[in-house]
Amino acid sequence: MDITFPGSAMKSIYSSSPCPDVRSREIRDSDISSLAEFLGKGLGYPTRYYLQILERLAQHSTPTGFPKYGYLMKDGDNIVGAIILIFTEFKQPDYRTIRCHVTAWYVEPYYRPFGSLFFLKALNQKGVTYLNISARPSARPFLEIHGFSKYSNGQFLAVPALNVGTRSVDDEVLVAGADTVPTGHFNSFEQDLLLAHAGYGCLCLWCMTPERAYPFVFHGRYFKGFIPGLQLIYCPDVKDFVRFAAPIGLYLASHRKFFVRIDSNGPIPGLFGWYFDGMEPRYYKGTKPRLGDLAYTQAVMAPFVQRRKY
Repeated sequence: MDITFPGSAMKSIYSSSPCPDVRSREIRDSDISSLAEFLGKGLGYPTRYYLQILERLAQHSTPTGFPKYGYLMKDGDNIVGAIILIFTEFKQPDYRTIRCHVTAWYVEPYYRPFGSLFFLKALNQKGVTYLNISARPSARPFLEIHGFSKYSNGQFLAVPALNVGTRSVDDEVLVAGADTVPTGHFNSFEQDLLLAHAGYGCLCLWCMTPERAYPFVFHGRYFKGFIPGLQLIYCPDVKDFVRFAAPIGLYLASHRKFFVRIDSNGPIPGLFGWYFDGMEPRYYKGTKPRLGDLAYTQAVMAPFVQRRKY
């Protein structure tokens, strides 16, 4: 996506200022250092945070025909806007889909009259489902303008260990780490997903039954800033988490993890816990995604850091 913004439009907007020479293009390897510094200053996070995201994207298997990192906007030699995008191809036995996580975007105030066109072009690939899972309240109206809708209203905080003894679960369920090769049926895509997320520092496991193996990915979080817990990042279906809540709860308890947060639109039947409406809503554009799938997003590819205080 290369855009040269119309000079006549620029002159009308910037009638009292020099007309900028604004263009956009895909982010290149040579941009990484200066781009991380630009986003860090603009969005208030440490430069190293964006360096880690971009370095992990360099190793990420981006589908052919899509940008490796996203796009930037320049005025001459200066970066004045950028958007980081994580494109991933999901291959299942019955379908193939491309998903893009909208990770970070920023345009300098002087150039914001061109920001809408820049973002519109960047978020308009056919056949792609776009996700935004961490939009600030001030950015949510902007998402709606660009065609995004909410698919998850809040978070359910579960205590899966409390499900022990309350449900009849197959006695032959075996919980094992991501490096285990299941003996039953499993999808190779799911094995790759578990190993990749284990590399990001996630807690990844299989729930294995005689008929098949079910993958689960969790990411460490501190709730209220000090309570250690986990965010459910991936499972085939939230119903599978409910089904295996007891053995998963015991496995997590052995790792001193007792609380699991799950994207939800209300209380989850069959789980002990509490629903928090309006907490970390998730947005999408394209095909509506399912709950329980935050794989290959910024949430797992880079650790959470606090914004700088000014």
